[in-house]
Amino acid sequence: MQKNNQFALLAQRRFAPFFWTQFLGALNDNVFKTALLTILTYDALSWTDMDTGLLNNLIPGLFILPFFLFSATAGQLADKLEKGRVARFVKLLEIAIMAVAAYGWMTHHLWLLVAAVVGMGIHSTIFGPVKYAYLPQQLKREELIGGNGVIEMGTFVGILLGEILGAVLVVHKPWGLQLVAGVTLGIAVLGWLASQGIPNSPAPVPDLKVNWNPFTETVRNIGFSRRNRPVFLSLLGNSWFWFYGAIMLAQFPLYAKNYLHGDHSVFVLLLAVFSVGIGAGSLLCERLSGHKVEIGLVPFGSIGLSVFGVELYLASRGYAAPGAAVDVVGFLAQGGSWRILIDCLGIGVFGGLYIVPLFALIQTRCDPAHVSRTIAGMNIMNALFMVVAALVAMVLLKAGLTIPEIFLATAIMNAVVAIYIFSLVPEFLMRFLAWLLIHTFYRVRITNGHAISAHGAGVIVCNHVSYMDAIVIMAASPRPIRFVMDHRIFKIPVLSWVFRTARAIPIAPVKEDPWLTEKAFVDIAQALHEGELVCIFPEGKLTRNGEINPFRGGVQKILERTPVPVLPMALRGLWGSLLSRDTSNPFARSFKRGLFSRLELVVGEAVPPEQATPELLQQKVAGLRGEWK
Repeated sequence: MQKNNQFALLAQRRFAPFFWTQFLGALNDNVFKTALLTILTYDALSWTDMDTGLLNNLIPGLFILPFFLFSATAGQLADKLEKGRVARFVKLLEIAIMAVAAYGWMTHHLWLLVAAVVGMGIHSTIFGPVKYAYLPQQLKREELIGGNGVIEMGTFVGILLGEILGAVLVVHKPWGLQLVAGVTLGIAVLGWLASQGIPNSPAPVPDLKVNWNPFTETVRNIGFSRRNRPVFLSLLGNSWFWFYGAIMLAQFPLYAKNYLHGDHSVFVLLLAVFSVGIGAGSLLCERLSGHKVEIGLVPFGSIGLSVFGVELYLASRGYAAPGAAVDVVGFLAQGGSWRILIDCLGIGVFGGLYIVPLFALIQTRCDPAHVSRTIAGMNIMNALFMVVAALVAMVLLKAGLTIPEIFLATAIMNAVVAIYIFSLVPEFLMRFLAWLLIHTFYRVRITNGHAISAHGAGVIVCNHVSYMDAIVIMAASPRPIRFVMDHRIFKIPVLSWVFRTARAIPIAPVKEDPWLTEKAFVDIAQALHEGELVCIFPEGKLTRNGEINPFRGGVQKILERTPVPVLPMALRGLWGSLLSRDTSNPFARSFKRGLFSRLELVVGEAVPPEQATPELLQQKVAGLRGEWK
């Protein structure tokens, strides 16, 4: 597979059957749910006398309720059983549920259809832990961000097509209900056929004893996830996204009808634009992340969700509503309609940028033997957040808020929650700042980046060219790095907060502050003992002429305490930048280099600790750097 082509996975058996199985499941969920919501919005009186707004929020809530009740059990089964077997069982269950729903459509029985909604929720609950635990078993680390992007794209394309099919089929006269019943049953059968090709994915814990009590297992699952703080807060961030999406999407049917004065085709258009945005944002993740798990995209996505949420409120206020209901063509002719569509697209794109890196981080940083149960814990929290979202939306409507005002309130809540989460896990913010800087002022090429191991302790050594060095290395690494830095730079006002947030280790020359020197080596040993990466610049100072200064003996002192592999790196192209110590005219240098400076980080192969002398390491770094300073 070519590294830059995530779609190549669709031609491989380890990915394609699973992709089509989940795609068809997402498609069927949404054909069924959208058909039901559409018929209740535009033909409610022939089905029920209940309030339509309440039903539009109640039905999605009932769909996700099984996630809250049964995810703990589903996570255990996914860790205990072979995943292809579980997927095939789920598809048989889907066929049975759609058969029940078909009878409900034919007999005009609303509550039988509502029961089928709950059944499809159970179907998705069982499949959820399999869906995200399967990928790290079958994909390489550098394929995970692209694989997750394709899965999310497929999911939301399935949602898009399902919403269009559901909304179009159900209003077809006179065979709408029959068409929905037949199509959903047919899609379920296709999903079962696709699942037959899923390759064997051995159970990580086949001897696991299943705890059938969902409540005690739920508490134990969440308790286990809390031990890994970045993973747990990523689970919370993921759940918040579904809270945000549940509130926004639940309002679209009445928003299209009552505020945009559109028929059901306008509702379908809003869903289509949003889903296209999610798919595009999911696919963009691989390109923007450089084929690694880049959690710096998460704050970027969160900012976009709030900005476009507020903008959707403002666009709704400026919309020139027609006097009578219009179709898509009539809607697009109204003043302000394109602005609303751009806002829906923006929410979708930034939603994709937000959610895909979170999934990849959870998959790569949690215990491999506990991935399914971790995903199950996430689904429990997702369900809780989405049920709360449905309740919050109903309360806000009853309190008199308009739907555009609900959009505004949700966008503001998103900003508050994002600030809270990123303050608890500063790594997200640090990675965002690093990602933003190297994608704004620099064009960085990373050579042999896969040599940075995903797990295990190690020491990184690199030439020291500029004040940007640590940021470039941080942005290139798929995992956090503890940088060792001069204590005077560490204490610089304002920047000190950044360095503390990044958990940098300050160090001083032994003749200047022997206590701080010893403390630095103790902190380094502790970090390595805990399996972290530590980066030092063995020259001990920035180069003043672009050449590599002699490496000092700090590396050997570190390795004497904690023998770990040493990874040499070399920065190329930073000499002469504004933040280097080049004494020539800085403005002339900047003009010559251009707005987007080109630079490269070259990663070498790890050196065993017993061979890692300062002389050998300097030789390797110099060889990696070559003549380009």
